[in-house]
Amino acid sequence: MEYVFSNRISALQPSLIREILKNSSGSNVIPFSAGNPSPESFPVEDMKKITSEIFDTASSEALQYGISEGYTPLRDTLKDRMKNKFGCGKDFDELIVVSGGQQGIELACKVLCNEGDTVICENPSFIGATNAFRSYNVNLCGIELENDGINIEKLEQALKTEKNVKLLYLIPTFQNPMGITTSLEKRKAIYELAKKYQVLIIEDNPYGDLRFEGEEVPVIKSMDTEGLVIYCGSFSKILSAGIRVGYVLAPNEVIQKMVVAKQVSDVHTNLFFQMVAHRFMTQYNMEAHIEKIRTLYLRKSGLMLSCLDKAFGGKVDFTRPKGGLFLWGTLPDRVNMLDYCKNTAAQKVAVVPGVAFCISPSDKCNSFRLNFSTPSDAQIEQGTDILGKVFDAM
Repeated sequence: MEYVFSNRISALQPSLIREILKNSSGSNVIPFSAGNPSPESFPVEDMKKITSEIFDTASSEALQYGISEGYTPLRDTLKDRMKNKFGCGKDFDELIVVSGGQQGIELACKVLCNEGDTVICENPSFIGATNAFRSYNVNLCGIELENDGINIEKLEQALKTEKNVKLLYLIPTFQNPMGITTSLEKRKAIYELAKKYQVLIIEDNPYGDLRFEGEEVPVIKSMDTEGLVIYCGSFSKILSAGIRVGYVLAPNEVIQKMVVAKQVSDVHTNLFFQMVAHRFMTQYNMEAHIEKIRTLYLRKSGLMLSCLDKAFGGKVDFTRPKGGLFLWGTLPDRVNMLDYCKNTAAQKVAVVPGVAFCISPSDKCNSFRLNFSTPSDAQIEQGTDILGKVFDAM
């Protein structure tokens, strides 16, 4: 039987990161390639109590179908937190609970883009989002990142010249893969450009709660007076990645279309885990829990950077984020990045080649991504030493 796949899917390739993870999942591999929260960050004992309470007092509700918009008490609590903590949520906004932030990104594209429309992204960017966009046969336009965010001049040029620009996709805070944060000045400029050219922004903010140094920067959604920002948040990095609970705060008209699109996809997000998330937010001290994660990641990122400085002696540039999960290393031109990543993999240290995050296959990249949250301290020390030795040998 010869299988003929749809035009939307036939050219889509597997996520290079997921393939690397499959090939580097052995117990003897040091997982710098992962993007997972630290197992130390999971509130296991609290979740044990919550799940027991739910089964004792609300099992019939937790195990039943739910509404597509999401568990109402959780939605109300999330809207309150978005307003009180991030200054977000106007009268025209509504919130939907989705199956992880990834689904929020995919639904936004699904309800707003036609084949041939353009989505502008940071370059490099999160491969989960860019593959979601590619699955709808849109034109992806990548704009280079600077140390303080997207290049504003090149962004405006693209908004002027690209055809049918529907969305601008950004990770302004502790960006994946580079770990950088867009400055307040640039956030304001981005919003003004979106307003000028009437383009919607997807603000993907899964790492916003993970700042362990420096001052908070207002989210772009807090500036949204025109209904231009679709804000995607998630419990993956602060509660559990495996529960697949995220949320989208966006203009009500957009949310209503997302509801319809979600109904034909998965009907509703896992209701049991929505209830777990709600009870954790309302009956336990979630902010204190987040502060513990920040302290943990401050230590782990500091350890990795200290070890990298020792291993490379300043010969490789690394970003120094003030939050999130990732570092971005850039090799000197004389060292081939793909060969370097293959050689580290042969030494049982997995990193992600930077090309995995590039918008176009022709984009040049001599960088690689490192994750500091997943590996143990001993793995960080051992793995960075191996990275340095492989570099010296090349």
